[in-house]
Amino acid sequence: MPWKMSGKLKFVTICIRCQSCRSSKTSENRKRRAHVNNANSLITEVENLNLNRVNSNIYRVKMSSSTRVVLLACGSFNPITNMHLRMFEIARDHLHRTGRYQVVGGIISPVNDGYGKKDLVSSKHRAEMCKLAIEHSNWLKLDLWEAERDGWTPTAQTMQHHHENLAQSRLNNNLNSYPKPLTCVSTASPTRRGVKRRIHDTKNESPSKGDFLVALRNVSSMACFGAGMLPNNDIDKDDIYSSGQSPIQLKLLCGGDLLESFAVPDLWSKEDMETIVGKFGLVVITRAGSDPYKFIYESDLLYKHQNNIHIVNEWIHNEISSTKIRRAIRRDESVKYLVPDPVLRYIKNHKLYQDADEEKNVKAGEKK
Repeated sequence: MPWKMSGKLKFVTICIRCQSCRSSKTSENRKRRAHVNNANSLITEVENLNLNRVNSNIYRVKMSSSTRVVLLACGSFNPITNMHLRMFEIARDHLHRTGRYQVVGGIISPVNDGYGKKDLVSSKHRAEMCKLAIEHSNWLKLDLWEAERDGWTPTAQTMQHHHENLAQSRLNNNLNSYPKPLTCVSTASPTRRGVKRRIHDTKNESPSKGDFLVALRNVSSMACFGAGMLPNNDIDKDDIYSSGQSPIQLKLLCGGDLLESFAVPDLWSKEDMETIVGKFGLVVITRAGSDPYKFIYESDLLYKHQNNIHIVNEWIHNEISSTKIRRAIRRDESVKYLVPDPVLRYIKNHKLYQDADEEKNVKAGEKK
């Protein structure tokens, strides 16, 4: 009996230990699965990080080797509308898609009061509205050289002025008003050693997710971009605007109606057309019902410089025009969402475009 009891007790003891072992193994398996899942999620995250960095690096290298362009829009901007601003965005997207150009800035140049166009309000009002329209833009700027001259200035002369300004700014390394081009520079510096020290100091500890990603990010960066090569925007300005770089190109941004106006007799001089299209180039935003390619084909001068004319198709057609805006305001109709809100407030505060005879508005602006 005692033997049986001891045997029974022994058997019970063995059973309890087996159950404990099962429990321990289950816990370990769960921990292993948790570690595997964590590792898989980290790997996925790092792969996504790598892909994003590769795409970013490709874009930066492509942009750094592209021809830099500044877009110039000349016009009355009477008033400036959302479509005027939209043209800049469409043109920039198109030129970037070619892989050959990097748009580094845009200039809005309101025409002088001496242009003599009907319903043209004072350049002071138009300039202020343009300033309000682009106050939150990080790449568009207003230039009043043309508006503040003694009289009207031909477009070719205005382009020549801005071209010389850009050339002079480049020589003086003074292009602060435009974003720096993206490029890649060497990052082989002691800063990377600091990361290594942190990895070595914590090699006996369980690395946190953040530290693990930091380590892999640095290793994968070298694998993807080459040792010591990372995209960087914090570059010395002298390296970007040095005389060894190609000059910035200036191109005239316009609608299809300006392209077609080249066929109007005595409106443009042949020399000006040659300068605008041949020397600088056009970026033309198409409009509904127009065929710019046919127009280029029918013009000997445009056909000669067709490679310097960029036709941009606007698939989201928006026929906003300043003429229709002025007409709607005179008729006390809403133009909200057709012009930027600050511009609309300015128009209402100064009671612009409310009279059929807009000469009153011109005189009112000249007195201020």
